[in-house]
Amino acid sequence: MRPVNGTLFTPGRNMATGLVVLALVLTLAALLVPVHVYDNTRPAAATTVTWDDDGRGTVGTEFGPLTAMDRDFVRKVRLAGLWELPAGRQAQERTNREAVREAGNHLVDGHTELDKLAIDTARALGVELANQPNAQQQAWLAQMNAAQGDEFDRLFANILRRAHGTVFGLVAQVRAQTRNSMVRTLATRANAVVLDHITVLEATGLVDFAQLEGQGGPVPGPAEPTGQVPPAVPIAPSVPGEAPSPQPAGSG
Repeated sequence: MRPVNGTLFTPGRNMATGLVVLALVLTLAALLVPVHVYDNTRPAAATTVTWDDDGRGTVGTEFGPLTAMDRDFVRKVRLAGLWELPAGRQAQERTNREAVREAGNHLVDGHTELDKLAIDTARALGVELANQPNAQQQAWLAQMNAAQGDEFDRLFANILRRAHGTVFGLVAQVRAQTRNSMVRTLATRANAVVLDHITVLEATGLVDFAQLEGQGGPVPGPAEPTGQVPPAVPIAPSVPGEAPSPQPAGSG
């Protein structure tokens, strides 16, 4: 021990002082590091919610503002029904597994309801809808058409489970953010139906969860979409004050 400028310092005291200084330096460094550095560590699922912008911006309707995300959601509900209804019917008719047949029953019932709601919503809001599945969806259906027995069951469970998991985030985001009452009603019902379908598909015991992790793994099936755009069918808006009239599910 020796005095410095009249103050007595010890090795223990020097070490404690150094630790305090080091802690202050690390705290300051943490405050200066840009926030986006830490954003890269967020789970992948938090960044997978996507929607297509049609470039038309937000428009006013008697049911509230209608955004590009709202319109894309209505179109996606319609597209889901256009391929998941046929997939559900295949499961009803072709499987020997009761759990797969039950999943098919739920898909047919759920998407019959959602398809009608999507068409009613589109008519009321002036949103154009497709009348056939897109290229990727057609390829999935073709692959299931060509499969037999256990192969069909596994393809059905995994392709449909992956599709529902991907859209689930969009349904939740639209339900939370939309200011349009008709879109909100559609999203509320879609949220319940999609969760039900996820549940019954998993109940088949055939879902490969390793491929579903983060919704980023490959799906058993064809390659990525070819870029083919399904034809759009204009849905005329209803007359103000008039209840939207339903159309047959396949008419668009």
